[in-house]
Amino acid sequence: MPILQSTYKPSFQFKNGFIATVYSGIIRSVTLEQQRERIATRDTDFLDLDWSYAQNKSTSVIILLHGLEGHAQRPYVTGTAKLFNQNGMDAVCMNFRGCSGEDNRLYKSYHSGATNDLDDVVQHCIKQKKYSKIYLQGVSLGGNVVLKYLGEDRILPLEIRAAIGVSVPMHLDGSSTELQKLKNRPFAIRFRKHLLDKLRIKQKQFPDLLSDDNLSHIKTLREFDDFYTSKAHGFEDAMDYYTQCSSLQFAQSIEVPTLVINALNDSFLSAKCYPVKEAKQNNNLYLEMPNFGGHVGFIQKGGFYYNEKRALEFVNTHNNS
Repeated sequence: MPILQSTYKPSFQFKNGFIATVYSGIIRSVTLEQQRERIATRDTDFLDLDWSYAQNKSTSVIILLHGLEGHAQRPYVTGTAKLFNQNGMDAVCMNFRGCSGEDNRLYKSYHSGATNDLDDVVQHCIKQKKYSKIYLQGVSLGGNVVLKYLGEDRILPLEIRAAIGVSVPMHLDGSSTELQKLKNRPFAIRFRKHLLDKLRIKQKQFPDLLSDDNLSHIKTLREFDDFYTSKAHGFEDAMDYYTQCSSLQFAQSIEVPTLVINALNDSFLSAKCYPVKEAKQNNNLYLEMPNFGGHVGFIQKGGFYYNEKRALEFVNTHNNS
């Protein structure tokens, strides 16, 4: 599909990617009433889902996936949910394992390529027998999960009609390298702190696998992936994890209309995170690359962000497909 021309034009101060990213991650707030549901996973763990609903009974639902160390109350999740609710669709925000305020049961948790949990949520929505149309949106890490899920060798439910990925690190090794650079040091430090705090909680349950000495040697996000993410989830090391789970390699196989919005000034993304070739070769893959927006920072007047409005437009365009 041809590359889409973006119409996103932020105000002057938000043309700076760092400012847009920080404002969106720390200052923005969204008010949304949610109802929590806990479901079982196929491997005896659990997922917490946070639902919000349209005013009238809806036959459409959007499943929303957050980013690294996020959760279902983050404004970039609730903003989309609220907009879709106001436009007649239900929304379910999926908390990755260990991200809902309670540690999950197993030693493993979540990662950029863990698609079985998303499939469990999709199947859960289908079993309710009230949704004939299901849409998917993933932000950052969640976007990688969505794109990988769509492009994997699986038979997708017919109810899935369209998907959106926002600020997606489609080449995980490249994105990991960018995050370790000086320009992203404040973000890398923040991510590392949150991840290590989670491991210290998990250490109480698995002391033989997580010693104080182990944790003290983790100085970077890549080292975290080398020690925990890869080993806990069956990969050899961080590079093996990045190689197997990058959604870029699955983009050519996506058969559901899918929109990817990656800003050109997103400091988290490497050049390979922009699937220009893949979009040109796949009629179902739409790529929009605004000049501005930083990482999930597509700020606009009026309360809702540009990417949220674009997601709704894209879904409405494919509402009858």
